[in-house]
Amino acid sequence: MKRINTTDAVGHVLCHDITRIVKDVVKDTAFRKGHVVTEEDIPVLLSLGKDHLYIWEKDENTLHENEAAEILRQVCQNEHMTASPVKEGKIELSAQCDGLFQIDTGRLNAINEIDEIMIASRHTNTAVKKGDKLLGTRVIPLVIGKEKLEQVRQAAGEEPLARLVPFKKWKAGIVTTGSEVFYGRIQDTFTPVIVEKLAAFGIEVCTHITVNDDKEKITASILSCREQGADMIVCTGGMSVDPDDLTPGAIRDTGARIVTYGAPVLPGAMFLLGYFEDGTPVMGLPGCVMYAKATIFDLVLPRIAAGVPVTKKELAHLGNGGLCLGCEVCHYPNCGFGKGV
Repeated sequence: MKRINTTDAVGHVLCHDITRIVKDVVKDTAFRKGHVVTEEDIPVLLSLGKDHLYIWEKDENTLHENEAAEILRQVCQNEHMTASPVKEGKIELSAQCDGLFQIDTGRLNAINEIDEIMIASRHTNTAVKKGDKLLGTRVIPLVIGKEKLEQVRQAAGEEPLARLVPFKKWKAGIVTTGSEVFYGRIQDTFTPVIVEKLAAFGIEVCTHITVNDDKEKITASILSCREQGADMIVCTGGMSVDPDDLTPGAIRDTGARIVTYGAPVLPGAMFLLGYFEDGTPVMGLPGCVMYAKATIFDLVLPRIAAGVPVTKKELAHLGNGGLCLGCEVCHYPNCGFGKGV
């Protein structure tokens, strides 16, 4: 790359884009990389504050920012993602479908620790809609040494950094527990909340069973949901540690492997997650899910809806950012709840 006076640039090829910004009016590229400067361009370039220009002097050890951005795209992009055209050395990836966005934060951090390189993404394990922006990449300088991009490839490894897992068209079974609901003493206000949250991910309810406080009957109801083709099972009620709260024990009696009973999230500490041998998830939801705007269920459901197994370690790590502040106007998921570093 060579720096020359703009007044001497006629006939030379620009090696970088030149942006024109007018506050509240326009932000666009006035001249793009590869443009051959003409006599008529000189006054325009000077009006943009460009007294000097950089023309391309490529050698075998350097890459232009656009070429480097393409390499960064390659290490990030996976299926179900669309790449934007490169512009000013930047490429963005967007979602081709609704799904769960995940990114390997360890490898992401390793790449961003390399000088003059940057990849900025959404938080991992974020639910996204078709067309949503997922991440952006670019290098900082106009030209960069090839060895830096080789470091990027080594840090990235063989697998793409990010992935988008489409949500599954699943069917859910709901088991509502509690004698007060079973005998009609109070209205069931929990199930409509669950149905609405499931519908947001395209999950239909195939069966709903209401049962009184009988441990054996709760267990039988959960197993009945499986027999009726439920891909996931949600149990409401009876999730505290009171002696007459029987749902956790009833879930254990189904033979499901319990991942956790309890999570470092408020609201939602009394959450239970288990899996049957075939991978069918079963959840016990604490009462807060019925009335709180955002809870543990909102953090876990996107992963369940994508068919991505949730581990005890992942749940344990939700503590950093796991405290909902209960804002008067809820902005979830556009807030820090559940988004630990």
